[in-house]
Amino acid sequence: MLTIRKRDASAAAKDNHQPRIAVGEESGVLGCAFSGVWTTRTVASVDAEMRKIEKRSGAKKLVLDLSHVEKIDTAGAWLIDRLASVFEKKGVEVQVQGQSEIASILLGAVGDAVRREPESGPAGPPNIILRALELVGRRVYEMRDDFLASMNILGATIRGAQMKLGRGHAVNPAAIFNQIDRMGVGAIPVVVLMSAIVGAIVAQQGAYQLSYFGADIFVVDLVGVLILRELGVLMTAIMLAGRSGSAITAEIGSMKMREEVDALKVIGLNPIGVLVFPRLVALVIALPCLTIIANFAALGGGIVAAWLYSDIPPAAFIDRLRVAIDLSTIFAGLIKAPFMAMIIGTIASVEGMKVGGSAESLGLHVTASVVKSIFVVIILDGLFAMFYAAIEF
Repeated sequence: MLTIRKRDASAAAKDNHQPRIAVGEESGVLGCAFSGVWTTRTVASVDAEMRKIEKRSGAKKLVLDLSHVEKIDTAGAWLIDRLASVFEKKGVEVQVQGQSEIASILLGAVGDAVRREPESGPAGPPNIILRALELVGRRVYEMRDDFLASMNILGATIRGAQMKLGRGHAVNPAAIFNQIDRMGVGAIPVVVLMSAIVGAIVAQQGAYQLSYFGADIFVVDLVGVLILRELGVLMTAIMLAGRSGSAITAEIGSMKMREEVDALKVIGLNPIGVLVFPRLVALVIALPCLTIIANFAALGGGIVAAWLYSDIPPAAFIDRLRVAIDLSTIFAGLIKAPFMAMIIGTIASVEGMKVGGSAESLGLHVTASVVKSIFVVIILDGLFAMFYAAIEF
């Protein structure tokens, strides 16, 4: 066994706890005796010396003596393992002796971590088909979660909307009328303006096309049926989703951010009864009323456009309208209104309850509320159209 100046190394370690290295070479065997404290705070002082030893060549065997190492951690073990790895790559036999139990564990763990070959290369991004399928799957699960949350809110609302446990009355009429004023009365100007413009555009385009066939009078049938069955309630629902649905999500979401929803639970109130029920009832009442106003406004815009473009006087327009429509045409649109109101209010409440603790989360869920509400409302309108066609209504 190679003899190295261990006494000098031991004496130096006693005088100074800094890491020391004693190097000797004999008959092609390079020996390194380590001593002192080999920890994160001290090994930087011997890194340069270790690199000089790594550059040595000509040795057939490397012997590392750790018997005088007082303390060692992962950094010291990594430095010693690096030295052994360099010589192993050169084809030199490496022998470690005198190590403590802790040093053996550390050297083994560091060696395994450094020498471990990657099982496989870095995984590349999946192809576009897999990404598309993954996106579809995620959206399906999100739709399922939204549906379950909507049914929870809708069921809790219908169940009674308890304002407080043990209280005799569960419904607060003042809150409902306040929401009707905000969502219904406050929306009248924009609903009237937009509906009148849409009615005028439909009449103008219809008159322009029907004039080629000398059938200008049928513009009354076009405006009456299209507005009363489809566009009146659909445009109103879309405007209400953008105006009131976003407001519901923002109000509930801001309360969720400030933990006011949790405070309602702590004091024994049902957040759905306090926050969702009045808004849902207000929407169910306001949307049919706004639909009626929107129908009158759109018909008014159609009367003006028909008078200007087709020379159809208002009296003739109204007389033809009485022939073109009946009660089924009017009720076909109004029947949809409560269902659309329930969808808008439920989706807005679900998105509000999903808001996290950041302003970014609030903005994302407000946007999602409006987009989802408009999308589902249009889908519902199509389903009603197919249902009416099936029953010949």
